[in-house]
Amino acid sequence: MEQRHQDVLIIGAGLSGISAAVHLQKSCPSKSYAILEGRERLGGTWDLFRYPGIRSDSDMYTLGYSFRPWTGAKALADGPSILNYLRETAAAYGVDQKIHCGVRVVFARWSSSSSRWTVVVRESATGIESEWTCAFLFVCAGYYDYEAGYTPPLPGKDRFRGQIIHPQHWPEGFDYTGKRIIVIGSGATAVTLVPQLAKRAAHVTMLQRSPTYILSRPEQDVVANGVRALLGDGAAHAIARWKNVGLGMAMYSFCRRYPERAKKILVKLVRKQVGPNIDVDTHFNPNYQPWDQRLCLVPDGDLFAAINSGRASVVTDQFDSFTETGLQLHSGARLDADIIVTATGLKLKFLGGISLSIDDKVVEPAKAMAYKGMMLSDVPNLALAIGYTNASWTLKSDLTSAYVCRLLRYMDINGYASCSPHNNDPSVTAEPLLDFTSGYVRRAANEFPHQGSVAPWKLYQNYVADLLKLRHARIDDGVMTFSRRPHG
Repeated sequence: MEQRHQDVLIIGAGLSGISAAVHLQKSCPSKSYAILEGRERLGGTWDLFRYPGIRSDSDMYTLGYSFRPWTGAKALADGPSILNYLRETAAAYGVDQKIHCGVRVVFARWSSSSSRWTVVVRESATGIESEWTCAFLFVCAGYYDYEAGYTPPLPGKDRFRGQIIHPQHWPEGFDYTGKRIIVIGSGATAVTLVPQLAKRAAHVTMLQRSPTYILSRPEQDVVANGVRALLGDGAAHAIARWKNVGLGMAMYSFCRRYPERAKKILVKLVRKQVGPNIDVDTHFNPNYQPWDQRLCLVPDGDLFAAINSGRASVVTDQFDSFTETGLQLHSGARLDADIIVTATGLKLKFLGGISLSIDDKVVEPAKAMAYKGMMLSDVPNLALAIGYTNASWTLKSDLTSAYVCRLLRYMDINGYASCSPHNNDPSVTAEPLLDFTSGYVRRAANEFPHQGSVAPWKLYQNYVADLLKLRHARIDDGVMTFSRRPHG
């Protein structure tokens, strides 16, 4: 098998992987690196999802990179615009020349004697396996399973004479003009799809088992666009970024501290935007507290506008089974459709499904604890990029990339070959890594590491606190352990 060596191997060429590469080039210019991408193109999630209306529910001033201003007029941007931003960023920094597409990492084994990772990759087109080696492994593969989304049991689906589509596998060029469509789900994908489909469909029904908190937000950021006209792209990006970070943190803190008050405000805002014939308490008043699950953002209230126009509707009921013409509901009602879209959620896959071993001993991620949300206890020279659950993914992945560069420089200066965090405090208790009650989180909880009850094992989901800790706190903090390469 052909073998190649790099100082750093980055796994994944999406938002996080491109960020990691640029940070390495800027802060560790002497380090060699390569990016291994299992898909045929860069872009990650933004290249994978192609369903109508695909967009971000984070503003682009925080989802975009700190080092490359977002110049688009829309703060809540569509998928193709985000993908173009990633491609342009990769090209501008020469990162695109470092990406090896169509190679999927299947296994990585660490050798303490050589202080190296050996990474086994499989070519997607041929199935041929080869090996890379590296001193440091940086996994930027996100946590979604790109192979398939989540679809619950669908009794009687073979009986249905129409078409069933999962948004993760939307057919290219699919024409739904004049069709009756049911979208099963109430999360970010569903609330994105419904208003977009309603523009051409005969009617779209959003069938939800229970409501979700939905918040309307302006598609364009008037502050950013105003500052851009006066001071240029860089100032607009920086000011809007900090404004939105502050607003997001304040809103999250308010919702967590005063959940009942926050709930009333969120439901009241919806009530103002839907017509008098909509039963808000049934369809838009969730039975959980704000931020127990992620809030769904809709640009300029497009979902509510589609409902008010009569081109879309929402039904809150349990799904029983398919019929030949649609769905049978638990209440006894029936919904007819030509197309049924199962926006029923995503699957999570830790480390992109990569298996790990250390000196031939298999690593069980579920038994590990996450250090600062970016490394695994007792796993050497490996970092992973996981974004915030209550804010933009990129805010945390950028901080992670900067910290990894600090760590690599510290190791070089002090002559260390390996590092790993080790919990030596018996009072630290394990807690779930992701603090959401969402179905996709609960389904994968046993596959993910835990967080701890106190820092540096605790995730506080706070950008400002992380900014201070990850950029300025000591690398040698008594938890991170270091080793030199064995002699002989």
